Amino acid sequence: MLIASLSVTGCAAVASKTNTLTDERILSETGGVLGLSPSELTLVERRTEGVNTYVTLKAKNGKTYACTVNGGNLFSFGMTNPPVCSAR
Repeated sequence: MLIASLSVTGCAAVASKTNTLTDERILSETGGVLGLSPSELTLVERRTEGVNTYVTLKAKNGKTYACTVNGGNLFSFGMTNPPVCSAR
């Protein structure tokens, strides 16, 4: 059980350290999901944990969104799943 736990922890660390998502790519992908152009969004906060990148975005219309982008690392060969966003 300990070895499996260490293995998962090691994979998460590798995924975080090999994340290649740029702010521009995050804005492009989340904008598509939200129906907004990247120029209408501002990246307020960003953190990566394991294979997920969590972002807070503010739109020019004043709305704030919390989004999760899965992928963009060595394990996913840089590919991502569609972001999941919700209004705050």
